[in-house]
Amino acid sequence: MKMTEENKKSTITVEVVQNLIKKKDEIEEQIKAYYDVLEDQGGVGMEGSLVDVEGYPRADLDLYQVRTARHSISCLQNDHKDLMLEIEAALHQLHAHERAKREHDQQEAQEEAMEQERTLPPAFAQVDHVTQGSPASQAGLRVGDEIIEFGSVNPGNFQNLQNIASVVQHSEGKSLSVAVVRDGQRVQISLVPQRWSGRGLLGCNIQPLRR
Repeated sequence: MKMTEENKKSTITVEVVQNLIKKKDEIEEQIKAYYDVLEDQGGVGMEGSLVDVEGYPRADLDLYQVRTARHSISCLQNDHKDLMLEIEAALHQLHAHERAKREHDQQEAQEEAMEQERTLPPAFAQVDHVTQGSPASQAGLRVGDEIIEFGSVNPGNFQNLQNIASVVQHSEGKSLSVAVVRDGQRVQISLVPQRWSGRGLLGCNIQPLRR
């Protein structure tokens, strides 16, 4: 049963292309071997005369071997030409499929990011400094993180930074659930306010966001 054009396109894979290239290499090796035969026959090649000056078959040649080699080379060259066209078409289809898949994946990722942005609550504060080795640094807070949840503080009840300060003071040594937006993604962090070698209990600076 013959495959339809649509089925052919759907079955083009890297492995298929590699097999076509392998077949091409094999044909090229066979052509070279037959040319070597012609070279051994006095270098007669594809066009050299097979008769002497008097019109008789050349006695210095194995005429059957020469004719067989020439015929085989001619057939193999036609096969090689067809195979090269097949490889070219397969490569175009493979690249087109990979490009379409890449564009589809990018579109899906963008749509997912946009959907997540629509569902994320608005941030009310942003981290603009994190000291290395501080509790905030060890918890994984980064400069630029936009805070959407800090313990019991959320966009609905946030009024000013004193809300965050109060939560920190009452949570010394306890784990606080902090949610931030980073690169368009929600990131959940467990932060433990505690004494350390620097100032305060967090070791980071937070600024309110004006919306």
